[in-house]
Amino acid sequence: MNQRLVHMALVVADYDDAIRFYTEQLNFVLLEDTPLSETKRWVRVAPPGSGSCALLLAKADTDEQLSRVGNQTGGRVFLFLHTDDFWRDYHAMTARGVRFVRPPDTMPYGTVAVFEDLYGNLWDLIEPVA
Repeated sequence: MNQRLVHMALVVADYDDAIRFYTEQLNFVLLEDTPLSETKRWVRVAPPGSGSCALLLAKADTDEQLSRVGNQTGGRVFLFLHTDDFWRDYHAMTARGVRFVRPPDTMPYGTVAVFEDLYGNLWDLIEPVA
C-alpha cells in the first residue's frame, strides 16, 4: 500500500491576501493559482523543499466557513513547519513581520517557537533534533 498526504485545505478570507502572506512573509512558493469559476480558485502554496505536500488555500464562501477562518483548531497549534536552520528562519520571518506569540524554546524534540498566520492560525516553527 502506498498513501501520502498531498494537500491540506486552509480556509482563508481572501485568496490574494493569503498568497501575499505565504509567499512574502513565510517565503513559500506559489505552486498553482488556477481559476475554477468567477469566485473560486485552486491555489496551492508550499515551503521551499517541501516535496509533494502543499497548503490548498480555500476561500470561505459561507458564514460557517467564515467563522472558521483563523481558528480551524479551536486555538491549538494547527500546522508544524520544520526547518534545517531555526535561527535563520526565525530572524528572517521576524524581519518580514511574522508575529511570534511564543518565544523560542529548546525542547527534547528540537528548537521551537509559535507564530500566527495572517488570520491567527497558530504554527510551530521547529528545527528538530537531528
